[in-house]
Amino acid sequence: EQLGELEKMFQEDQYPDREKRREIAAVVGVAPKCILVWFQNRRAKWRKLQKSNIKGNRKYPASS
Repeated sequence: EQLGELEKMFQEDQYPDREKRREIAAVVGVAPKCILVWFQNRRAKWRKLQKSNIKGNRKYPASS
Protein backbone atom coordinates (compact mmCIF):
# COMPACT_ATOMS: atom_id res chain seq x y z
CA GLU A 1 0.00 0.00 0.00
CA GLN A 2 2.80 2.42 0.95
CA LEU A 3 4.82 1.47 -2.10
CA GLY A 4 1.85 2.03 -4.40
CA GLU A 5 1.33 5.49 -2.96
CA LEU A 6 5.02 6.34 -3.33
CA GLU A 7 5.09 5.11 -6.93
CA LYS A 8 2.04 7.24 -7.73
CA MET A 9 3.75 10.27 -6.21
CA PHE A 10 6.92 9.51 -8.18
CA GLN A 11 4.94 9.52 -11.44
CA GLU A 12 3.59 12.97 -10.56
CA ASP A 13 6.86 14.53 -9.40
CA GLN A 14 10.30 12.93 -9.37
CA TYR A 15 11.85 15.78 -7.38
CA PRO A 16 9.47 16.73 -4.55
CA ASP A 17 10.50 19.68 -2.40
CA ARG A 18 10.79 19.56 1.38
CA GLU A 19 7.17 20.48 2.00
CA LYS A 20 5.90 17.90 -0.48
CA ARG A 21 8.09 15.21 1.14
CA ARG A 22 6.59 16.09 4.52
CA GLU A 23 3.09 15.70 3.08
CA ILE A 24 3.99 12.36 1.51
CA ALA A 25 5.54 11.19 4.80
CA ALA A 26 2.34 12.05 6.66
CA VAL A 27 0.20 10.16 4.15
CA VAL A 28 2.46 7.10 3.99
CA GLY A 29 3.33 7.09 7.70
CA VAL A 30 7.14 7.20 7.59
CA ALA A 31 9.80 9.81 8.37
CA PRO A 32 10.47 12.54 5.76
CA LYS A 33 14.12 11.40 5.65
CA CYS A 34 12.94 7.95 4.50
CA ILE A 35 10.92 9.63 1.76
CA LEU A 36 14.00 11.57 0.66
CA VAL A 37 16.09 8.40 0.45
CA TRP A 38 13.31 6.46 -1.30
CA PHE A 39 13.04 9.13 -4.00
CA GLN A 40 16.82 9.20 -4.47
CA ASN A 41 16.90 5.43 -4.88
CA ARG A 42 13.86 5.43 -7.16
CA ARG A 43 15.41 8.07 -9.44
CA ALA A 44 18.60 6.00 -9.64
CA LYS A 45 16.53 2.95 -10.60
CA TRP A 46 14.64 5.01 -13.19
CA ARG A 47 17.90 6.30 -14.74
CA LYS A 48 19.29 2.77 -14.86
CA LEU A 49 16.17 1.54 -16.66
CA GLN A 50 16.35 4.45 -19.11
CA LYS A 51 20.00 3.69 -19.80
CA SER A 52 19.33 0.00 -20.42
CA ASN A 53 16.40 0.84 -22.71
CA ILE A 54 18.64 3.07 -24.81
CA LYS A 55 21.28 0.35 -25.05
CA GLY A 56 18.60 -2.19 -25.94
CA ASN A 57 17.32 0.01 -28.75
CA ARG A 58 20.80 0.26 -30.24
CA LYS A 59 21.21 -3.50 -30.12
CA TYR A 60 18.03 -4.06 -32.14
CA PRO A 61 17.47 -1.06 -34.43
CA ALA A 62 14.01 -0.68 -35.91
CA SER A 63 13.75 -1.49 -39.58
CA SER A 64 12.77 1.42 -41.81
